[in-house]
Amino acid sequence: MSLNLSNAQIAKELGINEPDCHAMTSLLREGVYEKRPQEILEGEVEFDELYVVAGHKGHPESVKKKNRKPRCRRLKGKRGRGTAQDDKPPILGMIQRNGCVIIRMLDNVQRKTIEPIIRKYVKAGSKVYTDEYNIYNWLSDTYIHQTVNHGKGEYARDEDGDGKCEIHVNTMEGFWSLLRPWLRPHRGISQERLPFYLGFFEYIHNIKKEGIQHSQL
Repeated sequence: MSLNLSNAQIAKELGINEPDCHAMTSLLREGVYEKRPQEILEGEVEFDELYVVAGHKGHPESVKKKNRKPRCRRLKGKRGRGTAQDDKPPILGMIQRNGCVIIRMLDNVQRKTIEPIIRKYVKAGSKVYTDEYNIYNWLSDTYIHQTVNHGKGEYARDEDGDGKCEIHVNTMEGFWSLLRPWLRPHRGISQERLPFYLGFFEYIHNIKKEGIQHSQL
């Protein structure tokens, strides 16, 4: 699973049928999701959002709650920012530079949605970096908050004149560039299952950063 093989590939390697393989990998992902260490980020922390197309594959009861007919084609999702309601749930990413990451699937991206998560996992007084999306405006009340203006083509800035562009969210965007292809082989993860995949990927990243102590999971 850490090599990111699909269930079909794992089943072939182990010589078992695919439904048994699916049950096994699902139990393992759920176990990692439930027992993974809860990190607290501090120092320099970047925030960003990613939007993933995810419906309710294999969960017809969720489709009924939305009062719509089941889909027979692959979801395309809306352009731009989305919500869980329109099958494009946002993922909030928080990454400590040279440290651990925390990723959480949300119903939507609003202050009331993200603020409790950030306050829970990021130590007050930390330096935090975002783009200029207005949902982050409140951060300066609790953190040292600085932004880059992507809308004007600014992706990094040297604020103190030391020749180092320290204000950016490139670390978090680099993490997204690893997550997107990692999700691709699993072909249409449902919203109900997506948190387990995210939790597993978060754990794999963090164990590399913190080393052997996480092997006790």
